[in-house]
Amino acid sequence: MERMAFKLKMSAAIMLILCLIASPASAFADVVAVVSAKSSVTSLTLNQLTDIYLGRSARFPDGTPAIPCDLAENSPLREEFYTQLIGKSQAQIKAHWSKLIFTGRGQPPREVATEAGAKRLVAEKPNVICYIDRSQVDRNVTVLFPQ
Repeated sequence: MERMAFKLKMSAAIMLILCLIASPASAFADVVAVVSAKSSVTSLTLNQLTDIYLGRSARFPDGTPAIPCDLAENSPLREEFYTQLIGKSQAQIKAHWSKLIFTGRGQPPREVATEAGAKRLVAEKPNVICYIDRSQVDRNVTVLFPQ
């Protein structure tokens, strides 16, 4: 009887692991980069988004200034944005900006405490770019990446 219970528990654990492997995106929020609906920018490539968030570019493709903003450092959405879209861990991002600050070549994105605050800032200022959960997208913002 104990052997059968063990086998059932093992089977359940294996099924859970297989489900998580088969659909890793379901475990994460659907993070999207957004700008104001008033912005002339309507899309970005992953390279353009990465360049803006790593301080390599201060402009959108149309030449207008790009002002990136981040959610608070302890935000799970921030971690997902950097790992899923930018391809870097929080430690790598911190090291990147420490180096740029130390050498005088840049400042990290402005921080906003909440997702609602980020969305409000983006809606009000056409040059600001931030990231939110896709479920928070409305007519006040335009999704730039991924579309």
